[in-house]
Amino acid sequence: MTVTLHTSDVPDGAAALVKVDDDLTISVYRVGDSYYAIDDRCPHKGVSLARGTFQDAVVTCPAHHFTVDVRTGKSPRNPLMRVRTFPVIRTADDLSITVAE
Repeated sequence: MTVTLHTSDVPDGAAALVKVDDDLTISVYRVGDSYYAIDDRCPHKGVSLARGTFQDAVVTCPAHHFTVDVRTGKSPRNPLMRVRTFPVIRTADDLSITVAE
């Protein structure tokens, strides 16, 4: 499955949310001219990561400060902790995010 959005939907310094289905919401981030998509649920508490702070490609969970590098899905503090990532393809001003079935 592929979901699409426009580059202008992704705010600078924050996330755009894309609801895929009842079980999956993806947060999309911009780092420079690149775009990254991760599972929006924190692996600890299930809190929306998009509600956290975002700086230097790292999002911080608002519930308990778990950090995730949106480029890799890994926690800089504990690389064994991670969230699912999704490939983002940019074509002009459109972003396509592939979600494996």
